[in-house]
Amino acid sequence: MRRLLTYGFLLSLVSAGLLFVATGTSHADTVCQVTDPLTGECFIWVEVPGNPGDPGDDGPEDTGSGKACYWDPGKQGLSRPPAGPVPCTSEYGYWSNNYNCYISAADPQPPAGDPSWQGHEPGDGAVYVCFQPQTDIDIRIWSQDPPPGADTGPTPREVAQMAISQMNLRAIDIGITPEPGADDVGIVGMPVWLWVKNPDSHSYGPITESASAGGITVTATARVEDITWDMGDGSQVTCRSAGTPYEPSYGRQASPDCGHTYLKSSSTESGGKYTVTAASDWVITWIGAGQTGTIRLNGLQRSVQVAVGEAQVLVQ
Repeated sequence: MRRLLTYGFLLSLVSAGLLFVATGTSHADTVCQVTDPLTGECFIWVEVPGNPGDPGDDGPEDTGSGKACYWDPGKQGLSRPPAGPVPCTSEYGYWSNNYNCYISAADPQPPAGDPSWQGHEPGDGAVYVCFQPQTDIDIRIWSQDPPPGADTGPTPREVAQMAISQMNLRAIDIGITPEPGADDVGIVGMPVWLWVKNPDSHSYGPITESASAGGITVTATARVEDITWDMGDGSQVTCRSAGTPYEPSYGRQASPDCGHTYLKSSSTESGGKYTVTAASDWVITWIGAGQTGTIRLNGLQRSVQVAVGEAQVLVQ
């Protein structure tokens, strides 16, 4: 049985959401490849290995676009029924995330002077029925224009990408032996250590941000899943940790978790050095609108150059 409520009670139950879009930029040493023609800002980009739900590498799958229409009991201080997606249209009208109900125009419209008009005259806007099948609450609201439907708004995944843009994710600072510089030369056959120099939440994670749009609030948490090191000699090394910073006391030991050994000199390379590039593979998990998902993001990379020479043996 429907429960008919007045507009005054509506104010204590429903607050219309405000749309905002947070913008941010991915940081890396490379030149921006995609720029917004209106603002000149660099777009953040998400590279998905296949469609959401398809397996990528051996890391977490990229999953979940999310449904744009959802029921949120928390807007009314309720605990049930639990939050989750709902059909965007039904016999009761179209779903509004902002009002947390199905919207339809009252038919017939109330007579002049009815409290539902909130002091307006018939013909000035319209009175709408806001019905929640979850609670059987039936509310009359006045609006100058038809309340927006949730099906035209962003999906939870798109709101999660707004949260990602607020994180200001950037490429790692590279730690490597030999240390990049004119006087520091590595030796063929000697272990090279690789690590994330001074990792923080923006370069390695974890970092959590929330964003809201179209009546949806999503919280996303990002962390680096692995780092692929292109060593410049045709080899790639994938490390699933931040690596171990080298200390002189380690001598000629190999890195316990992230390293490489050059088998030839860099003397034939441009400038006599190998270009080493570290590319971060991020995994972002999001939750909101009673739904969850995972986003894979890569493309953040940084490069340094290192010299590697042959050991010279002197024969008396």
